[in-house]
Amino acid sequence: MAIEAWFMDDSNEDPRLPHQTNPKHSVSLHQLSELGVLYWKLNQNIYEEDQELNKIRETRGYNYMDILDLCPEKVVNYEEKLKNFYTEHIHQDEEIRYCLEGSGYFDVRDKEDRWIRIWIKAGDLIILPAGIYHRFTLDTSNYVKLMRLFMGEPVWTAYNRPQEENPARKEYIKSLTEKTGVPLAAH
Repeated sequence: MAIEAWFMDDSNEDPRLPHQTNPKHSVSLHQLSELGVLYWKLNQNIYEEDQELNKIRETRGYNYMDILDLCPEKVVNYEEKLKNFYTEHIHQDEEIRYCLEGSGYFDVRDKEDRWIRIWIKAGDLIILPAGIYHRFTLDTSNYVKLMRLFMGEPVWTAYNRPQEENPARKEYIKSLTEKTGVPLAAH
């Protein structure tokens, strides 16, 4: 089954809740790809020997890998870390996450600056392009085990919004505008 994504409501309730609009307004893989978000469904049970994962890593140049268990029992300053992940930000490089166990939400901004919630579960590999505004939180399961992939030495620096003058953000906007022919909404 493909990944689930939807436009979010405007509620300030617990970010770990689904926050679906009523009625639910789903977002397709095609709509995500128009924003530069890439997706693969892999077999998380064989990730150590998975030829498809190895091909993705080789093709895209991901030579660094680590595993992150994110849950209250395994992360020092868990609440603070989760709060930081949920602060809207960009990175200057792609963010590549492969869910091996558990689940959580990546939220990304669309061209009109609306939040789209992407629910990742075991087997989902997503790539967020450099320069896209996003954030992450766990869902109510309070657990996710993620593989993080990176090109070269990892740089985990988050640049909190606003970042309109950041080179990665400018390149993202330029790429999106060229791809769709429609300029990004000004905010």
